[in-house]
Amino acid sequence: MLHSPTKYDPKEHIWSGARLQGLYNEDLTVGQIIFRQLRRGPQRIFQISHTDNTRLTRGQMLENACKMGAYLRGQKFTMETDIVGLMARNTTHVAAVAYGCLFNGTPFHAVNPNLEEKTIRDLYHITKPRILCCDSQDYQKIKDIAEALGAIVLIVNGKIPQVASIPEILKTSLSPNYEPSEFAGGINRTMAILCSSGTTGTPKAVTISNSRKLFECHSYLSSNDVQYAPSTLDWLTGLISLVTAGVYGTVRLISSDMFSPGHFLEICEQHEISWCIMANSHVAMLANCPQTKAQRLRSLQHLLFAGGHCLVATLRKMQSFLHGQGILRNAYGLTELGALVSYNYDTQSKPESVGRLMANIRVRVVDGSGQNLAVKGVGEILLHNGQPWSGYFGNPKATAEMQDPAGWFHTGDVGFFDEDSYLHIVERKKDMLKYLGMMYYPHEIEEVIAQMPDVSEVCVFGLWREQEGDAAAASVVLRPESRIKAFEVEAFVRDNITVPFKHLHGGVQIVQQLAKSANGKVNRSAVRENYIKRGSSSSSA
Repeated sequence: MLHSPTKYDPKEHIWSGARLQGLYNEDLTVGQIIFRQLRRGPQRIFQISHTDNTRLTRGQMLENACKMGAYLRGQKFTMETDIVGLMARNTTHVAAVAYGCLFNGTPFHAVNPNLEEKTIRDLYHITKPRILCCDSQDYQKIKDIAEALGAIVLIVNGKIPQVASIPEILKTSLSPNYEPSEFAGGINRTMAILCSSGTTGTPKAVTISNSRKLFECHSYLSSNDVQYAPSTLDWLTGLISLVTAGVYGTVRLISSDMFSPGHFLEICEQHEISWCIMANSHVAMLANCPQTKAQRLRSLQHLLFAGGHCLVATLRKMQSFLHGQGILRNAYGLTELGALVSYNYDTQSKPESVGRLMANIRVRVVDGSGQNLAVKGVGEILLHNGQPWSGYFGNPKATAEMQDPAGWFHTGDVGFFDEDSYLHIVERKKDMLKYLGMMYYPHEIEEVIAQMPDVSEVCVFGLWREQEGDAAAASVVLRPESRIKAFEVEAFVRDNITVPFKHLHGGVQIVQQLAKSANGKVNRSAVRENYIKRGSSSSSA
């Protein structure tokens, strides 16, 4: 729904999106909805893989997904706790695996293949999938995990000798009478599991239901649209792109290449992308790329971005590249909610806002005592979508901390509503940082630096850069008589953390002390401010 109104209750101090009735029977799963839609126009192109140079019709995608669903049924996957692990890039058969799971009512737990092996192991030991699907290049990461869980490994893309693959399953015969599984109250069943990390370092598995909110706000999409999202299925934006393509019959464009402005411009021109959702940092990269021209983006009608803010100048520059009716929109969402919360259709006059609320979303802004605040009152943002949530898989304590008994999600984000009922986010979620589209927490890097014998104290924080995001930086207090330099700390992190997005791209400073609050806790914001005042990487106090 475009331009959804937001109403404010001045007595209760609660903001609400429009009230809309769902179009589908609540017993239907998203898989059943997609199954029905794929049967329409079976000769139409459904998916184009730019990297693999493949095209699949709707009929071919339906057949492949049904074969995957039939395979799971043959493996006796009947319970919500029978889970498929999916750690794969955007290649030809990923959608068939995911849709097959949806057809069978089997949750898939999507994990980013670029994560460290320990994190992957911790996540899959939470959900204990019976099948693990991965690309051949990641087989070494997954094989020991699969052995420990007693799980079957299926290769999605590539080949590993004597290891079964998805293409082999897709060569099997299919009963002409195959139908997706049916359930009472299908809307409330767990559809997928995405990943989050807690501030304590314990990874969390976020359950996503078969809610229609995942796709209903994109009902403006049609079979004339070509959709693209650079994110994989472990991101909410990747899942939204997958589901909306199935529901609204768009052409789904995929690529396993990492996002770059040059690559995006190439595929936008070649495949005439009309709808895209990307990270805020990607918008900054694209807007400031010398090769970006309006002519190369002439097909782009809907450019959505999420994950943080962009500079006003960047938004205006990006909008200038969008032809005619092209709309640049800032979106705010929450993985736990399983939906986008708000859209800003007015990034020109209100560039610092995340917009007005989507349908059936309610929001409160509360102070430290939990009291609702009025217009322009700054406090924590609480969300309500009016439907059940199964919580963090296997983690009732964290679930209770996120959602209270009345169903309100406590986001940890600080913001306010203006007089036009536009939502503004003032601060990022506590501690969590994102660099090049990958989330991390400062403590993960602090724990590594703390292993250095010469280090007494350390505080890691993010230095925000428009095109990359939050570059990790560190202020380090040394033990007496120590003489190590800043570059040695940077090298130690590189040697002990395998993923580059957690390296100290923001630099290191050696300091005499860390700023602390009255109760003795390190004040991360103050440490960051002191770091910025001192300048770039330095080993001086």
